[in-house]
Amino acid sequence: MISAPKKPLPIRAHHGMCLAFFEGKGYSDGFTAHMGDVLHTLKEDTPIQVCREKDIICKACPNLQNGICASESIVNFYDDRVLELCELHPGQHMTWGTFSGLTADRILRPGLRSSICGRCQWDDICRRKNAMLFPESHSGF
Repeated sequence: MISAPKKPLPIRAHHGMCLAFFEGKGYSDGFTAHMGDVLHTLKEDTPIQVCREKDIICKACPNLQNGICASESIVNFYDDRVLELCELHPGQHMTWGTFSGLTADRILRPGLRSSICGRCQWDDICRRKNAMLFPESHSGF
């Protein structure tokens, strides 16, 4: 289990979307367990630093090889779109509640998620959960 942070946790911009719909599936058992731990650690008032590089979640990802993501170009695109739509910049500090709220209000609720990461291997999960949580959105249907 990850202990409550004393300094801001680095969170990749696109992970704001991933964490909103996480349901215990992932790239490996270790990654899945770690992402669940991170999600349970994040409270509304948890300080985070929005980033565009490896973060606390990435550290357990099997796609991280020698400190570099094997899918770097696509995840950079995801990060850039989230930053743009939420009007944020890399390195910005805020609470998890503020960031997850921005992600929900500016991307998930308006149905923009699929335009960012609609080709991700987890798209079916996110599309289903987006429709359940935000039925007013038209997330790819």
